[in-house]
Amino acid sequence: MTSIWKKPISLELITQSGQGTAVSHLGIEIVQIGDDFLRGRVPVDERTRQPFGLLHGGVSVTLAETLGSMGAYYSAPEGVGAVGLDINANHIRASRNGWVTGTARPVHLGRTTQVWAIEMVNDAGELSCVSRITMAMLAAR
Repeated sequence: MTSIWKKPISLELITQSGQGTAVSHLGIEIVQIGDDFLRGRVPVDERTRQPFGLLHGGVSVTLAETLGSMGAYYSAPEGVGAVGLDINANHIRASRNGWVTGTARPVHLGRTTQVWAIEMVNDAGELSCVSRITMAMLAAR
């Protein structure tokens, strides 16, 4: 399979870009770059749980947006950026501890928009959330 990445991409570059942001504050880690996917995870701990002890739904959405946005950015040509237009999430199974791991894959890689699907699973591999993000692709001004 041919790689979708059009910009230089590495785990080090992605990790560096998340320093000092919500990504690092929540403990989100990008753990794998495939030819057509990005995989990352978030811990279920005191930073990411809601008051009832479950992974906060907004944190699942943050993981999805992080993966989809990074995927869109790195799969776009040099000089093209990406910003989110719309995101949705269906929360399927609650997580109380461990890690939730998301895998983002493109559904559509267009010139002006991209659509990414993100599936999140718990440590047992059980589906916990599915999300879809639409990105606007913007040329540098």
